[in-house]
Amino acid sequence: MIDPAALVARAPIETRHSLTPQDSILYALGIGAEELRFVYEAELRALPMMAVTLAYPGFFWRDPRYGADWKRILHGEQSVMLHRPLPSGGEFIGHTRFDGVEDKGADKGAVVLVTRTIHGADGIHYATDRRTAFLRGDGGCGSAGAAIPRPEPAPADTSPDAVVSIPTAANQAKLYRLSGDLNPLHVDPQVARAAGFDRPILHGLCSYGVAGRAILRLLAGDDPARLKRLDARFSAPVYPGETIETQIWRESDAAARFEARVVERDVRVLTHGYAELA
Repeated sequence: MIDPAALVARAPIETRHSLTPQDSILYALGIGAEELRFVYEAELRALPMMAVTLAYPGFFWRDPRYGADWKRILHGEQSVMLHRPLPSGGEFIGHTRFDGVEDKGADKGAVVLVTRTIHGADGIHYATDRRTAFLRGDGGCGSAGAAIPRPEPAPADTSPDAVVSIPTAANQAKLYRLSGDLNPLHVDPQVARAAGFDRPILHGLCSYGVAGRAILRLLAGDDPARLKRLDARFSAPVYPGETIETQIWRESDAAARFEARVVERDVRVLTHGYAELA
């Protein structure tokens, strides 16, 4: 079981990442993008959602020093703030810290708030990644550090202003994991069954990337420089091959709320979505 006080007191994890244009293309393909500007090296542009993979420290929860029941960990929420457009290649440095732990109870698990700042080797601050990890097997550990943020939901009493449906491929998880998230939950049937799933599930961040594509297409004319923030809560898993439908409520020219569901099972998979645009 994790030790919340010790986790919050840990020194930040420093990760260095050499990003190539081929890596940017691989990320785009991993979330199903086919637009030439994202998958062709001539005038290549990086998708802003790729910030979730930059200088990422990997699936560190498997390290026994953390004491976590890593097979039962799920991604809870994700927020990315873009401070400037991402380049399609370059050197990046990430510093990952544990800001807080909220104990939900012995039979409910614990939530850990993790923040990563992403800088270029020249010191330029490109993005801030804030996410929560839901440690389903570590409830009863106690709480420590900062409070976990409470995001706002999409409107419950109005119909969305727009809907965008994007299919995923049967091999989507196998492809997406090559951008750095090697949690075996997404590729190994035995690990997936141990975690309570019938088969490997799609990475939550892949679903998040698909929703980000919908936002970019509808609200930003596929201009990656216009997306400044993208938040979402992961409410249910997607299985590779399913269709993700993103429902969007415009708040203004610069902000929108969104949710996403799997069409085939009519299950909401992303909630509390929020996007800011320039």
